[in-house]
Amino acid sequence: MQFLKFKLPLGLLSVISLLAVSSCSKDDDGEMLVNDAATITVENIIESKALTQFGTFRNAGSSPVINPGESASFTFYAGKGQTVSFAAMYGNSNDLFFAPANPGLKLYQDNGDPVTGNVSSQIKLWDNGTRKNEPTGPGVTHPGVAEDTPLNVTEIALATPASQLLKAELTHEGGTKFTLKLTNTSGGTANETPISAGVWAVSHISGTTLLKEDPIFSPGKPSANGLTDLAETGKTTPLEQYLTGITGPNSAFSPVLVVVYSGNDNPIFKTGENDRGEGLKELSQQGNADVLAAFLKGKPGIKEVFVLKDPATGVLRPRINGNNGGKASQVISARKGDRIALATMYGQSNDWFIAAMNNGVDGSTRGDISSIIGLFDSGTLVSSFPGAHIGSEPAEAESQPVQQLANPNQFNTLPSLPQMIKVTIQ
Repeated sequence: MQFLKFKLPLGLLSVISLLAVSSCSKDDDGEMLVNDAATITVENIIESKALTQFGTFRNAGSSPVINPGESASFTFYAGKGQTVSFAAMYGNSNDLFFAPANPGLKLYQDNGDPVTGNVSSQIKLWDNGTRKNEPTGPGVTHPGVAEDTPLNVTEIALATPASQLLKAELTHEGGTKFTLKLTNTSGGTANETPISAGVWAVSHISGTTLLKEDPIFSPGKPSANGLTDLAETGKTTPLEQYLTGITGPNSAFSPVLVVVYSGNDNPIFKTGENDRGEGLKELSQQGNADVLAAFLKGKPGIKEVFVLKDPATGVLRPRINGNNGGKASQVISARKGDRIALATMYGQSNDWFIAAMNNGVDGSTRGDISSIIGLFDSGTLVSSFPGAHIGSEPAEAESQPVQQLANPNQFNTLPSLPQMIKVTIQ
């Protein structure tokens, strides 16, 4: 077989040779290495949710109904500015329910001290607007006659004020933890009634703005999202299903520290070892990566140090209403034998950070490396419920070793990391 021969121009040969040299090289063993230039990209892929928590409450006995003299309690977490909302059916009615006015029970004084004690004065009674009202009492028909056209949810007054029918008591358990005890005090009044099991919810807060001021109901609007089942029959399941869909993480990530280095020790942290005092505390508590970046630059074995920021906002915000979350990229120089490490604060925490596990990844790694990313506690502040620490500083200091957190974490509120962060090297 004969092969055709082509003679290439000298200039083209020179270009091809230059490309070959810039894209490949050999290591000490003579192996061919790819170009050490790569782009690392970190993206927040959390699907933003409105609520930090929700749950149900019921009588602890064999029946979920809270009869006169009986109580139900639930525990939750909230930081300064956050409130708790709840709703439960007034049993001897067609479609009335107890609830505080939106945005819910105030949990902190203006000076930041937690509210404790009797807060019954904030409890009101509401008409769901879906059934024709009849005199309240033991003989009321359930669910009664439907309104010809559903009415809007409105406040309603009975002979006995709602605050005398349902007693609400707040206990501050320390940190951002509260317990709300609800006691049926209607016995012996003109409006004695059983009270159904109920639902409760706490909204995320951004600065001083609650993301969801009306998680359960909206006065002046038609009943929605399963509230009718609760108000008419005391069933919580439909409303639980709705609240499940709007509850979850809503955290930004801080600017991201990226380090290219050589050696077997991660320069950012080591699990089982206390904070080194080099800047990890500032990163994990405040989202400030600059302190640790400045410390690492010029240290032996450190080749490159970068702090990656979203070009629009600086921090990496979560996805909102289907829009992309925050993203930051950086061209780095890393080849086989180098190591790449990174760290970013989980914003809705006291001192948690997300980082590459163990000793980072090899410099020749390309593609999606999200599977080797972990969630860590720096051990410098007592952990708070994610999303409930905001404005409640100062948090209690501690001195514990850095540890990787189970995912979901101990509060069982966060999804797996691949649902929160994406890291690629291309």
